[in-house]
Amino acid sequence: MIQHGKPHSDQSLTIIILNLSCSSVGSFLYSAKCMDIMMNYCDDMSYTHTVFPNILGHRTREEAELGPEYLLVSVVHNLLNGECTPDIRMLGCSVLVPRCEKEKVLKPCRSTCEAVRKNCYHAFEGIEMAWPYFLDCDRFFVSDQEGCYDPLEGLRVSIQINDSNTPEKPHTVIQFSYQSNAQMNSILKKTAARCPEIAMTYSIGRSVEGKDLLVIEFSNNPGVHELLEPEMKYIGNMHGNEVLGRQLLIYLAQYLCSEYLLGNRRIQTLINTTRIHILPSMNPDGYELAAAELQDTIDPENEEAQNYNSWTLGRGNAQNIDLNRNFPDLTTIVYSRRRHRHFRSNHIPIPDAYWFGKVAPETYAVMKWIRSFPFVLSANFHGGELLVSYPYDLSKHPLEQKMFSPTPDEQVFKQIARTYADAHATMSEGNSGRCENFGSIGQDGIINGAWWYSFAGGMQDFNYLHTNCFEVTVELGCDKFPAEEELYTGWKDNKEALLTFMESVHRGIKGIVKDEDGNGIKGARISVRGIRHDITTAENGDYWRLLTAGIHILTASAPGYTRAMKKIHLPARMQKAGRVDFVLQKAVVEPDMEEDYRIPSMGTYEHFDPYNQFERYTISEQNQNGEEGQEKPWWWSYFSHAHGSTPTWLLRN
Repeated sequence: MIQHGKPHSDQSLTIIILNLSCSSVGSFLYSAKCMDIMMNYCDDMSYTHTVFPNILGHRTREEAELGPEYLLVSVVHNLLNGECTPDIRMLGCSVLVPRCEKEKVLKPCRSTCEAVRKNCYHAFEGIEMAWPYFLDCDRFFVSDQEGCYDPLEGLRVSIQINDSNTPEKPHTVIQFSYQSNAQMNSILKKTAARCPEIAMTYSIGRSVEGKDLLVIEFSNNPGVHELLEPEMKYIGNMHGNEVLGRQLLIYLAQYLCSEYLLGNRRIQTLINTTRIHILPSMNPDGYELAAAELQDTIDPENEEAQNYNSWTLGRGNAQNIDLNRNFPDLTTIVYSRRRHRHFRSNHIPIPDAYWFGKVAPETYAVMKWIRSFPFVLSANFHGGELLVSYPYDLSKHPLEQKMFSPTPDEQVFKQIARTYADAHATMSEGNSGRCENFGSIGQDGIINGAWWYSFAGGMQDFNYLHTNCFEVTVELGCDKFPAEEELYTGWKDNKEALLTFMESVHRGIKGIVKDEDGNGIKGARISVRGIRHDITTAENGDYWRLLTAGIHILTASAPGYTRAMKKIHLPARMQKAGRVDFVLQKAVVEPDMEEDYRIPSMGTYEHFDPYNQFERYTISEQNQNGEEGQEKPWWWSYFSHAHGSTPTWLLRN
């Protein structure tokens, strides 16, 4: 008779019996014997005897070894690239070959399982694998009060002996090496898990081949927009074969987490006052293609052959689309209508015709991302030159490929670009034709994009013309895919620039536009006299406007309200954004004011993807049986030909 309810001295044995089939219960009650552990991947446990049936109900050692659980234990080191091993393996072994003493089974401790899961869950997330069912801490592990044991006991004793005479290591070590997409995602999730109070990860979509476009966010309140806290973003690896930016952003994420924990006041101030979004790879498919080609070109006997600097392979995504030519061409609309009396170069709608072209899923995901957050400042990272370019990227004359084509915010963009270039170790030094790719370039390491070379459909023009965000393009050096030993130098050269640029989001002015009742007004316009580019308020009426030093006349306006005007003076050495609030009174909108709100362009700004051309990016395709189809991850081949049933419990969805 099997008892239920209150635990007794044989509770562990009783729980095991409940996991077995009825036919095996009787024999197990009377034939359970402790035996030597004979499994190769579990022979280093702190105990030497186990028992069958085990906690999972495997009746013999042979049956356990043929199961997918043991297969996972045997390959987990390779799957996770050495992370969390041997912890995961030993935790699995404590279930597959449970400890046996005096013919009784001892279950592993739930507290150990929970600690391992907390530290290692990110590693499984990084390869898009579900947490294994047989490591369910509530189901297969018990509390200390139930007489459990620590399955990692032997491991900890070993570590204590080995570390007793060694000096303490640095708090965080950044490995200056290249990572696969899975490794990159694992690092980002591990970093967020290490700093959960200031960091989190989220996906903005998937690439053509189904890889997550993973963002790591830093803030003192991650996941939440806080009133008057500016938001900025970094984007790397837009061209898959231009990889230094990808690496720098991975290192930056680790650095921000580590330095915050170490009490670095500069980093703590930055994160406590800014919401930072980092997308290390916008083109993970192109990166894999470029990285694979690099491996094919390495010749151990010829060092010169190891220098990879392809200008094409992996540049585009898996559809061979150049993502930096794939955004809506809003610049042409601006040029065609710039003489209209009421026209402004801001919040230009996406033309309907754009959706009938070939739009990459990566482009689509980033456009939705840009529209979803009130970004103020941004930089995207490329390779092939050493400079910062700024909008416009498209020449104002269709027949001129190199023509100075400034935005209304030319002075602001020059200030933003110089912020990065001047803080870089060498970028602002003499640089005429430094990489000899496009001839002579601008002074001080910055240049107007169209003056360098003209193209349509660029991301930085889209940011400026469709949203409030001011974005520049940072070219990080002549080599698109530098040798691994050069990554540390790249980090040293760019670290200060990365930090200084983020801090510059606090320049200019910020404030709240409210009505007479104190409610924030969403979508109110902030205009600056002499600059035909307005920005709009966010959900709660707050706004940020990057400006250069000097005297400015500001106007706040919104449909249904009277205008409000203020004159301000921004000192040259002002380190924080000046606070300028507005209160608007309700009023009947005059006809000439209504005209100011009409943007002479197609469609409306708020409407996105009017023809729903991209439902496939967000809705799972279904197979003929109505079940959700799912592309199997790369590691599935380890298990697809295993004995018995395939472990679908490892698939996340």
